[in-house]
Amino acid sequence: MVQSNQKPHLVLLSAPAHLQPVIELGKRLVTCQDVKATIIVASFVQSAPAESRMVQAALATKLFDVIHLPPADISNLVEPGDKGITSLSAAMHVVKPDFQAAILGLETLPTALVVHVFAIECLGIADELKIPKYVFVSTNAWFLATIVYTPVLDKEVEGEYADKKEPFALPGCSSIRAEDLPDPMLLRTKANYREYLKIGMEIPKADGILVNSWEELQPKTLASLRDGNLLAGVVKAPIFPVGPINSEGSSALKNELFDWLDKQPTDSVLYISFGSMGGLSLEQMLELAWGLELSQQRFIWVVRPPIEKSGSGSGPKFGNIGDDVSSYLPEGFISRIRDRGVIVPQWAPQVEILSHPSCGGFFTHCGWNSAIECITNGLPMIAWPLYAEQRMNATLLTEEMGIAVRSETLPSKGIVGREEIEKMVRKIFVDEAGRQMRARVKELKLSAEKAWSNDGSSYDALAKMVKHSQKKAIAIDV
Repeated sequence: MVQSNQKPHLVLLSAPAHLQPVIELGKRLVTCQDVKATIIVASFVQSAPAESRMVQAALATKLFDVIHLPPADISNLVEPGDKGITSLSAAMHVVKPDFQAAILGLETLPTALVVHVFAIECLGIADELKIPKYVFVSTNAWFLATIVYTPVLDKEVEGEYADKKEPFALPGCSSIRAEDLPDPMLLRTKANYREYLKIGMEIPKADGILVNSWEELQPKTLASLRDGNLLAGVVKAPIFPVGPINSEGSSALKNELFDWLDKQPTDSVLYISFGSMGGLSLEQMLELAWGLELSQQRFIWVVRPPIEKSGSGSGPKFGNIGDDVSSYLPEGFISRIRDRGVIVPQWAPQVEILSHPSCGGFFTHCGWNSAIECITNGLPMIAWPLYAEQRMNATLLTEEMGIAVRSETLPSKGIVGREEIEKMVRKIFVDEAGRQMRARVKELKLSAEKAWSNDGSSYDALAKMVKHSQKKAIAIDV
């Protein structure tokens, strides 16, 4: 029985390798809407240690309870080549009984369920509990539009999407070129596509959809998702743009890297990182190093072992964490760039670096979390998409928003030469085009801050979502 005066209790379910946005959404719910939140964490066996560290950091905030489900062993459920969404769906299938048991074991039963879009396998548990159900899309509204419209394209388009010359029309939104399609859409015969298609069919079954964007960032796409003559006829559920949802990091961080940053001029340092799963071939790493050196600009580069295949992209890495990174770089490179460049092996505190006054740009793989961190810090980007939906993110950032520059060659398709890399870096820091991008992204930064101010669009959207869940819970109960 749901009481009308009961304090809302929202259970949030993460998907493996997608925990951080769910934690940040939980923080917003508790601090902005005075609800009780419980975060339930799903993970792969191999990602469990990293997610355990995030869980401990989340618990330290004392804002909500966190339950870490037993990690999912999917080794016997997916083929070795089936990664991405297939692996995520398999993992959620494995943890589903544990998730259900965890909910039933809560001292206070939830009044609503929010699942990450890649945990949608568990959405139906809300029906069994007779509570409202919501999907959280932690990337942007254009991706949401694409995935919910894919079941329509699946019926209308014959053959492989990737072979089509004309862009695919999305009602009321920017069309999408074949080369920008998310990875699962590139091969329709693969399990990844079937799972992606299934998610597109499941999303409209939710009572509402939260998306990591805001009204001022993607007004055209959000309008289409609400227009019954456009995409609302497909998506059906109300849309709640609650972005930017991103980590704020720690302002107290101090070490040699930040001592160096403190000595650099404002907006002068390029930060280079390709995410925890992205990598470059040895050939591409050498070209990138030469391009950075030729640009004569300051930089911090997070260097990981190269991947095995030729060209860039992501894939299995060779080399070990303890390897000397100079073996991946041109001879003498580290000594030549000593005064204006810093090489950081494996990992760096990205959020804190991007928010430092000396940081002036980001050379990024275009994961949406990274893009949001850039926008909220007012930084232009060099877009270097590698996998998942990153190519469409890169197009959104460069062509629609005008806050990034990208190479003519897709990094996932071939080698980008040192001269083009030099040109992109100098465009961000030296050319007039870079100044225009910087001005535009600073406008978007202000719009992001306004969205989360009292009565801002995202603040109001989250409040509306909570009220919507309360009314829905009472209606279900009746």
